[in-house]
Amino acid sequence: MRALGRVQVLKRRLPFGRFALGAVLVGVPLALALLGPLTVGGPGPRAASFTLGDGHWLGTDFVGRDVWRQVLLGGRPVVVVALTATALAYLVALPVGLISALTHRTWLEETLMRPLDVLLAVPSLLMILLVASVFSPGATGLALLVALVNIPDAARIVRAAAADVASRPAVEALRMQGESWWRIAVGHVGRSILRPLAADAGIRLTGVLYLVATAAFLGIGVAPDAADWAVMVDRNRTGLFVQPWAVVVPALLIVALTMGSNLLCDAALRKGPRS
Repeated sequence: MRALGRVQVLKRRLPFGRFALGAVLVGVPLALALLGPLTVGGPGPRAASFTLGDGHWLGTDFVGRDVWRQVLLGGRPVVVVALTATALAYLVALPVGLISALTHRTWLEETLMRPLDVLLAVPSLLMILLVASVFSPGATGLALLVALVNIPDAARIVRAAAADVASRPAVEALRMQGESWWRIAVGHVGRSILRPLAADAGIRLTGVLYLVATAAFLGIGVAPDAADWAVMVDRNRTGLFVQPWAVVVPALLIVALTMGSNLLCDAALRKGPRS
C-alpha cells in the first residue's frame, strides 16, 4: 500500500514538473521578447544604462553591436510573428474542419477540403520562397504566409478529430433534439476535440517557429541588419568559435520556446479531463 501511494504521488508530481519546466522555458524567451525592447529604449546614453552599461558582458557581434542589446531587441519579431501565424491558421482551420466533419453535403466538404489538399502538396518553405521571389513581405506578410501554409494540415487534423466525435450517438441525439449547429459544433464537438487540438498546437507552434526563424535566416520578412534572433544566428555563425554568444544565446532562446511550448501542452493533456 505504501509503495502504491508513492507511485500515485509520483504520477501527480510528473505533470507538475513538466508544467513548471515548460513554464520556465517559455517564460524566459517570452519575457525577453516582449519586455526586452521596453528596457532598451532608443539610442543614446540612457539606452546604454538600461543595457548594463558599456561593458558588453555578452560581447559584440560581427559589426561591433552589443549582443545583449540585440538579444533584447530581437525576440519580439520572431515571437509575435509565430504566435500570430499560429492563431490565424487555427482561426481558418477550425471552422473549415468543423463544417467538413459535420456536414452531410458531400459537395460542400469537397469544396472546402480539396483546394487545401492542393496547397498541402507544396512544401511550406518552398511556398514562402516562391512568394518572396515575387514581392518582399514584411512581418505582417510573413505571418500571413506562414499561416497560409499551415491551414491545410491544421484543417485536416481538426476534421479528422471532429469526424470521430460527430459519428458518436450523442451527436445524433443532439440533432434529434433540435439543437442548433453552433451548439453541436462548438458546445459538444469542439469541447471534445480540445485534447488532440492542444497536442497539435504544441507541435504546430514548433513548426511555425521553425518556418519563421528559417525565413528570417534567409532574409525573408526582415531587413538583413535587423535585430532578430534568427538573423543574429545567420550573421554571426561564421565567427561562432570567436564570439559564440552572438549565436548560442539567440539559438538557445528559440529552442527553449519550442521545447517549453510542447512541455506545457503535454502537461495540460495529462492534467486535463478525458472526453
